Amino acid sequence: MKEKKIRKIFVTGGAGYIGSHCVISLIKEGFLPIIIDNFSNSYPSVIKKIELIIKKKIIFYNIDLKNKKKLNKIFKKHNCYSVIHCAGYKAVGESIVKPISYFENNIGSTLSLLECMNENNVHKIIFSSSAVVYNEGQTIYLNENRKIGKTINPYGNSKYIIERILKDIAKHNKKWNISIARYFNPISNHPSGLIKENPKGIPNNLIPILIKVAQKKIPLLKVFGKNYNTKDGTCVRDYIHVMDLANGHISILKNTVNKNGFNVFNFGTGRGSTVLEVINAFERQTGKSITYKFSKRRDGDVTHSVCSPKKAIRELKWKAKYDLDQSMFDIKNII
Repeated sequence: MKEKKIRKIFVTGGAGYIGSHCVISLIKEGFLPIIIDNFSNSYPSVIKKIELIIKKKIIFYNIDLKNKKKLNKIFKKHNCYSVIHCAGYKAVGESIVKPISYFENNIGSTLSLLECMNENNVHKIIFSSSAVVYNEGQTIYLNENRKIGKTINPYGNSKYIIERILKDIAKHNKKWNISIARYFNPISNHPSGLIKENPKGIPNNLIPILIKVAQKKIPLLKVFGKNYNTKDGTCVRDYIHVMDLANGHISILKNTVNKNGFNVFNFGTGRGSTVLEVINAFERQTGKSITYKFSKRRDGDVTHSVCSPKKAIRELKWKAKYDLDQSMFDIKNII
């Protein structure tokens, strides 16, 4: 009987928050992930932690995606089935301060990756995009047919530009199988607590800041804006457990095998929570009290961003399993 061939999946940014959790899910589902990461916003220790969880060695390469010579060597060494492209800078606030850096890194590294893929006859990619590409002022529940492009920060613009590049590639070269995974707001961590969202420097996202406040490493949380048109005046977001998101990538790999072209999928719960509701859930599930104060609105923030996950449910047979409180419960393991 012929032995089943294990499919190799390159995970760029595989030591980062989303990428590392994708690696765990890939192993669980019988794929062979290969991590490519330069640790610009992650830590080499994550590799060891992944190995502790999966109880085996992982293949990884410490390179910058813009180094085409080194990247090409990896493609030539391994018969890659698909790429999950998670690498990139990802903080809205930081992108406003460092727009050139965001465009140079996110777009430049993607173009280098796509060139290497094409040269090595690899045409299947899942791109880590974001709900920030959607236009402000549309209906609260955003589906994949909503207009995109009127993004109000450089991070969102970098994601939008890459999506446009990928759409053009798929349109003019029928070999490509391109899936866009539009994340809403990933939170929480693997139940083991070994891997988590742990950015270098001062965190920009809500949950890592909450954790540091709970650990008394930061004195308080700044809540940006209290006069939005929401139930308590703070922004509304769709918070999705990172393991649900990681499993969404598996669903794409399994359900788009013969779907060449350009596919877009939202990943969220379909439920919105305000910043204050998140703080309350965090306190409720972790038993930690959070000190916070209101600050002025932050440039680049929209009022509502809530997912319509109907397409992923219908076409990928995927659905988020965790609610906000369950996500916060897993966070308790890392405090």
